[in-house]
Amino acid sequence: MTSTPPTSSAPTGFDLSYLLNHTSHVLRTRMAAALDEVGLTPRMHCVLEHALEEERTQAQLAEIGDMDKTTMVVTVDALEGAGLAERRPSRLDRRARIISVTDKGAELAVRSRRIVDRVHAEALEGLAENDRALFVRALEQLAQGPLSEPVDSPRPARRARQAA
Repeated sequence: MTSTPPTSSAPTGFDLSYLLNHTSHVLRTRMAAALDEVGLTPRMHCVLEHALEEERTQAQLAEIGDMDKTTMVVTVDALEGAGLAERRPSRLDRRARIISVTDKGAELAVRSRRIVDRVHAEALEGLAENDRALFVRALEQLAQGPLSEPVDSPRPARRARQAA
């Protein structure tokens, strides 16, 4: 491949959509399998971790985890059923409910954070050590820049289905 940047009329020589979609799918499946070792799903881990950071409502956590309301309710129900979290009235707004992590949930969140870090490190092992930080930085730039927000479309793209 040449070092000349592609022009709008020339093909890039690679399928960025496929590369991002495929690697994202594989990473999600590996993450789900690894977190299953401690009885959590990636969504459950996400809720526990972000609920521990600060007082957040169920709606705020759903937005952070990119979950619809129904999925969020099911996720929090599972966390409550396992004794890992509970819904409580917010100290800041009595009308709102927050997700409070129990001591058991906080302990499990520490363990699940180690698992998440391990899976991420294993994924990056496929890159030369000096390319890892560059790769992550480039993805962050895309996520915060040109790929930060979906656009409206008459035929919206569907997200890949994920196990809860």
